[in-house]
Amino acid sequence: MLRRDKFRRSSLGSRVTADEAGTLLELIKISNAVGKDSSLVQGGGGNTSVKTDDGKYMYIKASGTALKDMNTKRGWRRMRLEPVLSIIKDKSLAKMEVHTRETEVVNRLLLACDDDVNYVARPSVEAHLHAFLDKCVIHLHPSAAGAFANAKNGKIELEKLFTKIGNWKLEIGNYLPLLWVPYTNPGFTLAKKIAKLVDDYQKRFGKKPAILFLEKHGLLISADSADTALHLVHRVINLCDSKLSHPKIGDERRETRDEINKAKRCISRAFFEATGQKCTISYFYDSAIAGFLRQKNVEKLLWGVITPDELVYANGPAMWMDKCEPKKIIKRLTLQIKSGEKHSVAFLVKDVGLFVAGKKKIATTVRDIAVYSIFIRTNAARMGGILTLNKMQRDFINKWESEAFRMKIAGGTT
Repeated sequence: MLRRDKFRRSSLGSRVTADEAGTLLELIKISNAVGKDSSLVQGGGGNTSVKTDDGKYMYIKASGTALKDMNTKRGWRRMRLEPVLSIIKDKSLAKMEVHTRETEVVNRLLLACDDDVNYVARPSVEAHLHAFLDKCVIHLHPSAAGAFANAKNGKIELEKLFTKIGNWKLEIGNYLPLLWVPYTNPGFTLAKKIAKLVDDYQKRFGKKPAILFLEKHGLLISADSADTALHLVHRVINLCDSKLSHPKIGDERRETRDEINKAKRCISRAFFEATGQKCTISYFYDSAIAGFLRQKNVEKLLWGVITPDELVYANGPAMWMDKCEPKKIIKRLTLQIKSGEKHSVAFLVKDVGLFVAGKKKIATTVRDIAVYSIFIRTNAARMGGILTLNKMQRDFINKWESEAFRMKIAGGTT
């Protein structure tokens, strides 16, 4: 076990108390626990935070780094809580042009950092969102929660699901109603909306919400301790998961190595012709991909972008192909580029599997996002249809400097 006094001297400097060292250890504990589960976190997505008992500081995940990789030396920042809270209260920010404002917010969050970190590590761009919640906050993109968050009837189905169990008794105390957060552009606008909703919730129920579902985005868990937060994450996910359909595991058709290599050459050629980029093509196949490929309405299910992370890390959903034909791929990629959209980097080929264009490190992240996406789409379609990001929402994310930075860090390019 890591001794707090030794930890304090080696990682944070003499200014930090043993209690603060314990706060960071709590952050590392919850981050590593959820970050190792790809059904909860994909790529550099998700973020966590823990506030000190005196309310002066908040330890939070650094932007673009993986939760599973956080340790005592890397992957976090210590922030003064008061200047973080003041961002949402500053009325002048709301009057700024959106991208000027978001840059200003990022700068203020960085200025609120108070630690000895000496490498490129911005605090999570959602730090001001965390500031208004309870001591321990876990923000994830679990596939089980995403199925509801990205369904047209998701809110109704969630309310039915949670109402059926009535006054949900947990070891941590009595359950209070979940809070549904309608989709809002990430950053300042989302933090401001959540601050208002949390304030209203607290006035009504006498405490802050523990469970927040963010439409087209993910799940927020807020609790007074690390153990409580982790416990609640798993209870919520298990409850959601109990009502969802999972791919059947059985005999799966596997293409021959020649057929896989043929598809790789086809996609590589088309990708280069359309984008001018030479890149590695990786192949993936598992029970989730196999189950999705067997569905009759695959192309329809893959229409539209469902979450900010799908757009940031995977350029949107995988491109569906009945057959791997270079001319068709070139045409579709070219149309995407001309329309100002991000071009596909993932390709689902009927009866073959998933192919991803890009560096090996990014390819596995795109794979995780694609598998996450097809699970959500399959289940959301059964709950009134799939909610997707509209063009204005996609444009905001594409132009959001914070997301570009997060992608560069995740890809190892900065």
